[in-house]
Amino acid sequence: MLNSDRNARADSGKRSIQAPFGAALVKLASDHDDIVGLTADLGKYTDIMPFAAAFPDRYFNVGMAEQNLIAVAAGMAKTGKTPFVTTYGVFATRRAYDFIAVACAHSDLNVKIFGALPGLTTSYGASHQAIEDSALMRAIPGLTVIDPCDASEIMQVVHAAYEMPGTVYVRLQRGNVPIALPANYSFKTGKAQIVRTGEDIGIISTGISTAHALEAAVRLGEAGKSAAVLHVPTLKPFDHAAVIEFAKSFGRLATVENHVKAGGLATQVAECLFDAGIVRNLQRIGLPDAFVEYGSPAYLMDKYGISATKIFEALR
Repeated sequence: MLNSDRNARADSGKRSIQAPFGAALVKLASDHDDIVGLTADLGKYTDIMPFAAAFPDRYFNVGMAEQNLIAVAAGMAKTGKTPFVTTYGVFATRRAYDFIAVACAHSDLNVKIFGALPGLTTSYGASHQAIEDSALMRAIPGLTVIDPCDASEIMQVVHAAYEMPGTVYVRLQRGNVPIALPANYSFKTGKAQIVRTGEDIGIISTGISTAHALEAAVRLGEAGKSAAVLHVPTLKPFDHAAVIEFAKSFGRLATVENHVKAGGLATQVAECLFDAGIVRNLQRIGLPDAFVEYGSPAYLMDKYGISATKIFEALR
């Protein structure tokens, strides 16, 4: 594990929280004895170790066996436990997809899966970059898919995931995670929210890309363009009403995501607007249909056009 992966974003000088997932899970589990934590030999790298230290009898490492990880979690859920499962997003979706679909979602089990290293938040290359996980997971019936923006939202999502019934998949940022959303922001399952107002350009974003979109919007304002940002943390169920209402206010729209454009947020927005009979100039900013090379997250996001600087340049 490279330290640059975990700490590069925190070095920007922004306020951040160390291991927000683990901190929130410990607090939640203190009030709910049914919560158990599971991982596939990646506890140290998915921020679940604070839970393991606080509740060693409720923590289970199944080893390097992601299919078994999901099967064990499903079995525990059938006994009344609420498993919080961590691994890398690519391992959950590519290696254990059928187990999530059949063992968990098909049975409507309360299994909460947190997949680390979404998109270009790691240097490890194609084997570890979850660039298509949202598209895969939203195709599973009855499964909730969430892509939090920052540390504060991750902590809120941990609590919300426990309260929502059924299987949940969350794209997890790990390590020192910055705070980017407004202080008064509050996560609501299935709801998109405007986190910056504007008049010229409407930006629809999700996950860490909302943080980059907010930075780009500030720079656009300095360049004489007023940009609004609609944050869509819940990719399924999708907030069609909010997207439609937002789109009506702008002649020019853009989607921004840390994910391949095909099947992700851009596709969902395009489908939403088409079904509503709304025609807009929609600029899709996201990853191409290609496996991504090795490199630091900052370098990769810049090269593939999803950094704040590249979003600004694309929209100005």
